[in-house]
Amino acid sequence: MEAHSGLEAQIGQWRGYVARRRAISPADLDELEDHLREQIADRRAGGLDDEEAFLVAIKRMGNLDAVSREFAREHSERLWKQLVLLPDSAPDTGSTPWRELAVVLSLAVCAGLALKAGFTWLGEDDVLVRNLGLLVLPFVGAYFAWKRRITARTVIALLAPFALLALVINVYPFAPGGSTLILAALHAPVILWLLAGVAYVGGRWRSDGRRMDFVRFTGEFAIYFTLLGLGGAVLIGLTFAVLQLVGLDLEPVLEDWILPFAVPGALVVAAWLVEAKQDVIENIAPVLTRVFTPLTIAMLLAMLVVLTTAGGLVDVDRDLLILMDAILVLVLCLLLYSLSARDPLSPPGFFDALQLVLVGAALAVDAVMLAAMLARIAEFGFSANKVAALGLNLLLLVHLARAAWLSAGFLRGRREFSALERWQTRYLPVYGAWAAVVVLVFPPVFAFA
Repeated sequence: MEAHSGLEAQIGQWRGYVARRRAISPADLDELEDHLREQIADRRAGGLDDEEAFLVAIKRMGNLDAVSREFAREHSERLWKQLVLLPDSAPDTGSTPWRELAVVLSLAVCAGLALKAGFTWLGEDDVLVRNLGLLVLPFVGAYFAWKRRITARTVIALLAPFALLALVINVYPFAPGGSTLILAALHAPVILWLLAGVAYVGGRWRSDGRRMDFVRFTGEFAIYFTLLGLGGAVLIGLTFAVLQLVGLDLEPVLEDWILPFAVPGALVVAAWLVEAKQDVIENIAPVLTRVFTPLTIAMLLAMLVVLTTAGGLVDVDRDLLILMDAILVLVLCLLLYSLSARDPLSPPGFFDALQLVLVGAALAVDAVMLAAMLARIAEFGFSANKVAALGLNLLLLVHLARAAWLSAGFLRGRREFSALERWQTRYLPVYGAWAAVVVLVFPPVFAFA
């Protein structure tokens, strides 16, 4: 069915709502969306327009009466509220929270054991550094695979690149402490996280809506993991202080047992909390994005002043450029999370204009950084670090420039918000491809130095 962008936005909102409210099994969501689309196609064939076809199709979705009723209540301004307010149905009793909790805790313990074994068996710091992501992130992906009940074909599709990555990371003769080793260790988790994303979406990575769901999950996951980390740090600090007062030293236990289990375990638990407690994050996510967007704009403008007044571009400190890259990546993450938390059917408003200012400021900083990097390369020549940073900044430049163009069109009423969403989600695999190039190609090209 060839649907208009407005209809696609409505279907996307319905699907996102159903997925976030956990009213149905994620494994059934694709089937239900297909059924919804068939209903819409039948209504359109009968002469209804997109809006009418969508509203009637929602009414005909008998298996989603409870979901539709709740959705209508939270969107009471929409016409179709009158079509879907049906009597309450029996609550869903098919969930097994204790079983899921047991799976989560088992995976968290296994992740801790894997990291502890890495500390014990791998020995050398360089070998451990390059394998950190391989030891921990697969357990997050395993939780998604179990949760989504992915097919054997998807499992094989995930295991193949994971095995290749593990082989390359451990077979390449990296120079101890070399640049290519550090770059591989930094970029391998990017690949692993995208592989976990494929498991999260149940293997349906080509779906724009599913990729945006993963973007939303990533933002919420970062919030939960940060909260767990802060809470754990306070708890450990208080325990450490109390034991010191009675003459006990907790430091050996902290280094050998608590941290190796707490950090990877928190990753798995944070993923579970996002899945189980999304209602809480849904309430604070818009607030967070609205608070941090203007603050980030102020920070970017200050950075722009520093870069342009620091003297010659060749003299800009390398560490400053690296820090700027990290900040630009965080800005991109904030932009993606803001878009994922936005109602796609809402008209453009002040906050959308503020986000365009954010993207414009990030573009200006990126352009100055690119000029500084090119000047340093012309002066000192190429290196693995410089090429990796240059490539990342070029990717960010393309991403942000197109996002700015589409945002401006949306603010002027010339484009649907769905076009901006599609650009964000369809560009994400490019970062994974670049990370793969850095891990697989850079080491032999730069003689593993």
